[in-house]
Order: sequence, then structure tokens, then C-alpha cells
Amino acid sequence: MCGIAGIIEAGPGPREGAGGLSGLIRDMTIILQHRGPDGKSDWVDESAGLALGHCRLAILDRSDSARQPMPYLDRYHIVHNGEVYNYLELRRDLENQGYRFRTRTDTEVIAAAFDRHRERCVEYFDGMFAFAVWDARTRTLFAARDRFGEKPFFFCLGETRFLFASEMKALWAAGIPRDPNLNMLFNFLTIGYADNPLSPQETFFNRISKLPAATRLTYSPDSHALSLEKYWDIDLNNRREDLTADQAVGTFRQLLHESVRIRLRSDVPLGCSLSGGLDSSSILATTCSLLAGAPVPHCFTAEFPGFEKDESQVAAGVAAEYRAPHFSVTMSANELAENLPRMAWHQEEPFSSASLYAQYRVYGLAAAQNVRVLLDGQGADETLAGYHKYYKWYWQELFRRRRLLSSGELRAARRNGVTERFGLSNMLASLFPDMASVFLEKQYLLHALRHPDLTPEFIRLQSKEAYYTTPVMADLNGVLHFNTCLHGLEELLRYADRNAMAHGCEVRLPFLSHHLVEFVFSLPASFKIRQGWTKWILRQAMEDRLPQPITWRREKVGFEPPQEYWMKERRLQELIHAARSKLVQEKILRPALLGRDVRPVAAYSGQNADWKYLSAGLFLGL
Repeated sequence: MCGIAGIIEAGPGPREGAGGLSGLIRDMTIILQHRGPDGKSDWVDESAGLALGHCRLAILDRSDSARQPMPYLDRYHIVHNGEVYNYLELRRDLENQGYRFRTRTDTEVIAAAFDRHRERCVEYFDGMFAFAVWDARTRTLFAARDRFGEKPFFFCLGETRFLFASEMKALWAAGIPRDPNLNMLFNFLTIGYADNPLSPQETFFNRISKLPAATRLTYSPDSHALSLEKYWDIDLNNRREDLTADQAVGTFRQLLHESVRIRLRSDVPLGCSLSGGLDSSSILATTCSLLAGAPVPHCFTAEFPGFEKDESQVAAGVAAEYRAPHFSVTMSANELAENLPRMAWHQEEPFSSASLYAQYRVYGLAAAQNVRVLLDGQGADETLAGYHKYYKWYWQELFRRRRLLSSGELRAARRNGVTERFGLSNMLASLFPDMASVFLEKQYLLHALRHPDLTPEFIRLQSKEAYYTTPVMADLNGVLHFNTCLHGLEELLRYADRNAMAHGCEVRLPFLSHHLVEFVFSLPASFKIRQGWTKWILRQAMEDRLPQPITWRREKVGFEPPQEYWMKERRLQELIHAARSKLVQEKILRPALLGRDVRPVAAYSGQNADWKYLSAGLFLGL
């Protein structure tokens, strides 16, 4: 992983000299250096009005020949952030077609694939990536982002130039105004949205856009024209009703195995982020089965002594099962308070709980042990229905098909400790999904308009363009698609990218191989939830590879910190009161809130208002 940046002057070329590009691109790359601590460089063509910058985290081919911006065929220059895991296979295919390579990088393979396939090259890539290629012959810039949005790409189309970067702070360094998007802030404070599903380009700052996941971009400076095109989506009509349980489990295991295998390609040490839950334990088990006698990866865990949701002992047991060196990090409310401003600087947009800090510290622990690449279990919950909120969608699907009672799923879920209920509202939603979507939209709006802490003026001004509409979701696959591809997962991926890059680390997510995800979505819902168990197919696939208590754990925790206890501590309360004061001064919160005691709540509580105010205050003060 790395940091990339670019500036392209609008207007036909060539020109005598744009002037000033060298200084601007250096300012942009300097501020991104945490993403690439192994070196920074730039390439400027003043006559073309073009500058590219790159901060390098050297994972593949650490030699100087692999530096970027990388020239190719005396025609292209490329800057790339991320990894294309199947680059060896692509390289062999390209070599058979006559292409030659001077490095051992995936970056050079991307450039060759672009020369061979043009904009369709991204359809061949299995990986996490954000890259830009300048074609000197056609005077166009081509850029693309991976299918799920693991790697960031921000841009600004101004009156006289086009700029892009891995993080917004690089655009601010180039002179783009830091102008908060108050509509987005309104949504964050009222319903917790940190993105806009209806307009995936939108960010928390006006004038700055993000390239949506699974989207390619073309920019022509001669015409100052920008075009975006989505190149991939999950086909929800592709259903595999013919597979037996054994066939489905076997194929799933094979695809996960292959996904982990190619994500082990690295010229630096690898490790695993380990919570002790099913997802991260499955990644560790699969990794160890592939290493075949080679040293097992180091594992890294967050530890919260005395907290009822501390999973460090469970994680230590899993690590011991595979003889993996295990490291854990503890943290306190005072440490959180001290690190919050820096973490907000890295994140650039608000975050809704303190769980982010646990991940931040775990990735920092890995970096301290000189582990530069971490495998992580993110993505399984959104694709395999890992959260309890998904039960109702499955039950509604069964009810609509008149199979809910005969399936025994309600009773099985109760035996597994599931407290969610299925009532009249669920029955109506299953029979009338269009009406349910409209009702949900109105509920969101009503909740926002009645928010007791916001000033009437702020509500009146921002609610006119607030974002509440969600697509009609009639079944489990529909809501999983919404959370995987439209709203939910990308925000978690943003957290992981910024937290890892803050420490110069790369995070790889085997559950987000698009081949695996496409297969999972082709399966009936009963392969995700069955006999009261979420992620049923993963549990079946790992039954003979993990200890039974891990495979069939009922509760889901992850790195959940003791946020409620932390919010009772003086230093954190001071920060919350300061953030409230800032929001009152901005006429966002009512002045009466200044006299109210802080209301500590758990990290995943739906009543997390004071944490949102804290986060918003940090965000406005970046």
C-alpha cells in the first residue's frame, strides 16, 4: 500500500510551462508519507501540465527499480496504491502475448494490462487497488478503484485543473478549501450515516469527491471532461439452487483457500489480526494450512482486562492451537483521549464509536513488531450475514414463502440466544417490501427532525437535502448486497485503511475476493443462516479446521472496547464537553446541552449521541 497524488492542468497541450507543479506535488506527497514510509518521489512534465506523486510502502520487489511514478513503454506513467494479488498469473498471460517486464511488481503488470485491455483491464484484477495511468499519446488519465472500495481515491475537478490523492489532506495541501459538508454532518449526528448511498461520490467536504468502489474514471485535460463508469456489481439474479450442502461447502472452502493463498504473496513478514472470533480465526487456520512448515504468522489482539467482552484469552487460545506467536495491546481512556486528535487527522471523517481505537492500536502493535502486512477477517459479516440484524430479513423471506414456521428457524434462533422478535411489522414488511421501504424512510426523517439536541435552524437548513432513501430490499441477499456494495462495508474499510496506513501497514481481506463473494451471493439464503446459526457455510467449512468452541460460538464481539467505562473518565468527559461547546458555537447543538451530564454508552449502542458529538467536534477541528 502507498499514497498517490496527481495534478493535471486543464486545457490543450503542449504548453510552454505550467509553473509551480513541482512544489504542489511535493506538498501533496509529503503529507501522505505515513502511507509510504519507504520513500517518496514525483514526476513532473511542465509542458504537459502534469505532475504525479507517490509515497512507497515496499511490499513486492523492494528494489529501486520498482519506484513510482513508474514509466512504461515510453508512453505511460502510473501511480498505484494497493495490491493486485493475481499479478503473477496475469504477468504470465501478458508475457505470452509479447509483453516484457523489468520489475517483479504488480504495478508494472497493471500498466501492461492497461496497454493490452485498455479500460477493461480492471475486470481481470483480483485485489485492492486505486491507481492512475497517464497516457501521453492520447493525453488522458485513466484511474480505477477496487470492487469493494478497500483503497481510497479522492479527486477535485476545479475550473483549471484536476487533482487526485489517496487522502483528502493532500488535496487540502494543494489549496483545495476545507469546507465541511453540513448535510452529511446532519446525517451523521441524526442517523449515523457517514456516506450517501444515493450519491457514492459525496464526502464530508464540499468540492472533494471520492471515486466510488468498482468504478473507473477517465479525464481529458484538453476538453476538461471527466467520465465515471461502474465496471462491476453482484448479479443478484444469478442463483445456484442446484448445489447440495456438501458441494456448496466444498466450493466455498476451495475459494477461501485460494483467496488466502494469493494474499500471502509478499516480500515482507505477514501477520494476522486476531480477535478470537470465527472470521479472524478462520483466516489464521487457513493461512497455517497453506504455509506447510514455514514459520506461522504473528498474531495481534486488543486486550481489555476486567471487561466482560474482553476476548484476549480466547484469541490467545486460538493462537496457541496453531503455535502462532501472539501479542496483545492494552489501552486506557487517557490513552484514547491523547490519541483521538491524531486518529481523527488520519480518518478525515467522523467515526461512530471507540472501537476504531482498538483497531488503531492493534495495527500499531503489528508495526512495532516489524510486521508490515496483516490478514484480517473483515467482510465476512456483510457477505455471510454475520450480524443479528440479518435474522429478521431471513425470517421475512421465509414468511413470504410460507415456510417460516415449518423451517424451525425461530425456535433454533431462540436456542442460540437470539433475542430478536418476529412480529406483525415484520409480516407486513415481508409482504409489502415497497411500503416497508417508504415507511423506513419516513421513520428516519421523523427521527432526524425531532432530534432533541439539534438547533431548529440547523435542522431546517440541512434536512432539506438529507439522505434517507434506501432501495427496496425484499430478501436477505438484497440487504446483504446493500451493506456490501452500497452502504456499510466501505465505511469499515475506510477505518481499516486509515488505521493501518497510520502505522505504515497493509491490511489484506481474504473474505473480499470477488470470486468468493460472487459465489456466496449465488447461494440461497439458507446457506448463510441455517438452524439458527449465522455464517452457516463458513462454520461448516471450518468445522474440521478450528476448535469446536470457536466454530460454533454464539456471541459476536470483535475488538469491542469498554467505551461506556471510558466515557466516565474525566479526560474523555472534558473532550466531550469541549466538542459540545464547539457545536453550540457553530449553532448546531442547542445551548441547553452544555449543562447536561455526559451519557456514557457501549460502543455499539444505538444511543451513542455524546460520542457522535465528540467525533463531530474533532472532525470540525481538523
